[in-house]
Amino acid sequence: MSVSTPYRVIAILFVVGLFLLITQASMHDPARCAGAVDASIDATINQALCPIAHNLQNVVFMGASLDFMGLGLGSASLPLVVLLLVIVSLFLSVYLKFINVRGMGYGYRAALGRFEPEDDSAQGEGKISHFQALSAALSGTVGLGNIAGVAVAITAGGPGAAFWMVVVALILGATKFTECSLGNKYRVIHPDNTISGGAMYYLSRGFSNKGAGMAHLGIFLSTLFAIFCIGGSIGAGNMFQANQTYQQILASTGGEQSIFAGLGWLVGLVMAVLVGMVIISGIQRIVHVTEKLVPAMGVVYIGACLTILIVNYDQIGAALVQIVQEAFTPQAQYGGFLGAMIWGIKRAVFSNEAGMGSSPTAYAAVRTTHPISTGMVSLLEPFIDTAIVCVMTALVIVVTGVHTNVDGVQGVQLTSQAFGTVVGWFPSVLTIAIALFAFSSMITWSYYGLKCWTYLFGQALWIKNTFKIIFCLFIIVGAAADLREIIHISEAMVFLMVIPNVIGLAVLAPEVKRDLEEFERAHRL
Repeated sequence: MSVSTPYRVIAILFVVGLFLLITQASMHDPARCAGAVDASIDATINQALCPIAHNLQNVVFMGASLDFMGLGLGSASLPLVVLLLVIVSLFLSVYLKFINVRGMGYGYRAALGRFEPEDDSAQGEGKISHFQALSAALSGTVGLGNIAGVAVAITAGGPGAAFWMVVVALILGATKFTECSLGNKYRVIHPDNTISGGAMYYLSRGFSNKGAGMAHLGIFLSTLFAIFCIGGSIGAGNMFQANQTYQQILASTGGEQSIFAGLGWLVGLVMAVLVGMVIISGIQRIVHVTEKLVPAMGVVYIGACLTILIVNYDQIGAALVQIVQEAFTPQAQYGGFLGAMIWGIKRAVFSNEAGMGSSPTAYAAVRTTHPISTGMVSLLEPFIDTAIVCVMTALVIVVTGVHTNVDGVQGVQLTSQAFGTVVGWFPSVLTIAIALFAFSSMITWSYYGLKCWTYLFGQALWIKNTFKIIFCLFIIVGAAADLREIIHISEAMVFLMVIPNVIGLAVLAPEVKRDLEEFERAHRL
């Protein structure tokens, strides 16, 4: 299934027009993009990306301060796209009777295969198990957003941002449940037995049942989503991962004196080759890799975090108090109360992807007789990703005190400093974890982007291979660019995905509620 030719043309024209608008506009501060004359490949790539990154950031995150009553809450503004996501998530939590909390028990048991019949034919159509889907989705979410993303949030919004990351993650569980249930329900099984699914399918197919006007709206929204998801896969799921992997390799091998200094493009080229070797084989190869990588990288990273926390056990209580206090106490240097909350929300969404519409692409391939069971399993994702992994990262940063003297340190380098305060060689352990996180995230996001690409342009082999080549080339770009530009591009693209997706979730919520009530009656939940 692909979008009809007129919509393909609209999609292409939209992308070209948006790109021209962004590159030609002068919404960025020229001084921020000015740098020393440098003929290196890395510097050339960075200079080209800078105006695009800042223009995207300014357009997507338009908003206004909520401190309209002069309550001293801070100077930070709340982007309208973030406000939209939070409102829809709160609505879904209440409307579905807090399924984001009460459904986790069933999701845990289903992920372990407790409810899967021994006879595969009784499990319904699909390619992968619940656990494999969870592993694939977690490989896209449990990644550098948990390591570098938390560091970015604390640097920009203070330790209190970590508190809001957890709160928002729990609320976003209802959004994750809704979109993953719909992703499985409206998937498409092609003649060659491959499966496609995701937000673009439930936006188009789900809206088609609601009249001609809604059908056209659904196709338009699905087209927009597919375009933005392709950008998100290249930004958040690709360039950001490559960038932070290179930065950690650079830091752990001598910084500016490293043999890799100025050779981000070369490190990116190696990563591109490794990723290309996996993604050429499709979803089944991807899940076979991720179901082994996810537990391995989790053990390595969480084990190192626990070691640091044990060494600093006497500081844990004070760190928790500081995180909670600064979540509500205005801190001017971080933009006040609103600064902590907004950065917490943005990094939570960036980290666990709830509301983006990306994870349903992986859950669409699950073998199941009822889509709701898939939604139940997906509830574990925000909890594991944010409430466990992100909190551990935040505690490591706060108990070691590295956040109090940032001095130009960005992203993963801050987490690396925290690791280095305990054992000198721990940053090397972090390098291994980051490489695993980044690799698994890139191969999963390549699948998300590919499904949107084929939704727009068709299922021909050459079309699929074209996207895979483009995806791998941008790994090189990401490794060479500056973190600020990568974060701006990544955040902008993933939050653009939120807009058409949450509109669809709000419209389709009633049928998800009916499906959930039917499922609960059948399983006596």
